[in-house]
Amino acid sequence: FGDNISDYLGINETINGQKLEINSYAEVGLGFARNITDRLAVGGKVKMLLGIGNLKLNINRIHVETPSVGSSGMTSKASIQVDATLENSSKLLELPENESGEFISETDFYIDEIDFGSFGFAGYGGAIDLGVSYKLLDKLTLSASVLDLGFIKWSKSNTSIARANTEQTYDLLDPASQQEFMNIVNSGEILNYDMLKLKTEEASEKSRTRGLTSTMVLGAEYALLNDWLVVGALYTGRFAKPKTLNELTFSACIRPTNAFNVAASYSVLQGAGKTFGLALKLGSFFAGTDYMFFGKNTKNVNAYLGVSIPLGKQKTAEN
Repeated sequence: FGDNISDYLGINETINGQKLEINSYAEVGLGFARNITDRLAVGGKVKMLLGIGNLKLNINRIHVETPSVGSSGMTSKASIQVDATLENSSKLLELPENESGEFISETDFYIDEIDFGSFGFAGYGGAIDLGVSYKLLDKLTLSASVLDLGFIKWSKSNTSIARANTEQTYDLLDPASQQEFMNIVNSGEILNYDMLKLKTEEASEKSRTRGLTSTMVLGAEYALLNDWLVVGALYTGRFAKPKTLNELTFSACIRPTNAFNVAASYSVLQGAGKTFGLALKLGSFFAGTDYMFFGKNTKNVNAYLGVSIPLGKQKTAEN
């Protein structure tokens, strides 16, 4: 849209079924791997999940309607109808309701920002990972795994629910109302607070249970230079809603010793060609990203940081 109200005339559009979910948690896990034969290995991990925050926005319907070109009088009214629900479980994220412009009544209060509160865990849960690898050739290994089969239960005391089921009207003959309408429709924000006008429900606290976004991973890697360099390809299917997200990643890993590895990756399906990644393993510490952040136009970001502590001695298979 432009800066002239004539660019906004004749709109009759409806958006249905839009969803946004943010899920943040830490995990503590205990894993086990065993060589079944000299070529086949299986493993699994049991994880305790410490929930930091979960925010879920369901936009059931947004309808925007403006008068046609040449309309006047009562038909100069534009309208925005909203039906949406926002569920928030977190100690870290707060959703305050502030006054919208000049205070007239309680209806002028609605959620207009996200504030940061205190760090803490607002929920607890569990999950498991399962995997298998098979050495097809001396230098070629195939693998498959299913990750994050589990859930988090978010506590009642840290949960609030906000809803919007409203119709806002704007007089396009009034310059102030006209400008307000154009600003709302043309904001371009993912969370358009002024359009949604979400209000926290009284006594809306209740516990919530949310399943994790499980992931299936299929991989192949080939070792070169006496196992000093490993190249590989990885397919990842994230069972997100409303549809599964598919990714194909190519990688190269330099591992002069078991205690020191450096890897680089490039993913081809998501992120508009900007999905580079880097990873580092130093002893039991590891950190990396497969979706690097390249500024506000980045479509996907993923990073990880952790420590792996081996328990027991590695067992070799007996023929």
